[in-house]
Amino acid sequence: MDNIQLIKEQICDVCHKMWQLGWVAANDGNVSAKLPDGRVIATPTGISKSFITPDKLIILDMQGNVLEAQEGYRPSSEIKMHLRCYEKREDVFSVIHAHPPGATGFAVAHKPMDMYNMIEDVAAIGAVPLTPYGTPSTSEVPDSIEPYLEEHDVMLLENHGALAVGSDVITAFYRMESLELWAKITINAVILGGSCDISNENVQKLIDLRSFYRITGRHPGHKVFNPDDDLLHKKG
Repeated sequence: MDNIQLIKEQICDVCHKMWQLGWVAANDGNVSAKLPDGRVIATPTGISKSFITPDKLIILDMQGNVLEAQEGYRPSSEIKMHLRCYEKREDVFSVIHAHPPGATGFAVAHKPMDMYNMIEDVAAIGAVPLTPYGTPSTSEVPDSIEPYLEEHDVMLLENHGALAVGSDVITAFYRMESLELWAKITINAVILGGSCDISNENVQKLIDLRSFYRITGRHPGHKVFNPDDDLLHKKG
């Protein structure tokens, strides 16, 4: 199997998993991967992620022009967001956009996920910002995420969903998966009385361990967007 075919298979596998996990419904969500030569493989618009197969995927250039596509298939209007990620981050080779219910609940509630309550997520993701509202299919969405790309691999899109980037399709998927489990655990903690943050000293120790665990990508450091939110920032 050549490299392009392998990436296509990975995109389809991730699409099917997102649908099975309930992160997307109907035509929601999109997945893309950047090839070493600069071309981009992307899911088409107007089709459920449960029905995606390698032959349905589209190949574009970095300007969004379609290079290869089956008749009747075209890229999602959200491709502008993907291309902006590739433009601004040379280390990014895959972008995933989905609507996982837990994380999207935070986006709809206008709450960033800046809790330091889970050891794994403190080290791997760090604080997840809430990007400003943008109208889909316009440049508003890529413009709204651009200021956060330098430090963040995962973002919440206000009233929209979540975005994860990675060095490959599987890494981007893992980040989205981690985000959603973290959101669900935090929601349960709030129901039980409040989320308890790890101490600042231990948070820094976890961040410092990123190189030991060979965690790639960007990290915002110890950043809190909602310091006055008592339910999300109780001290353990």
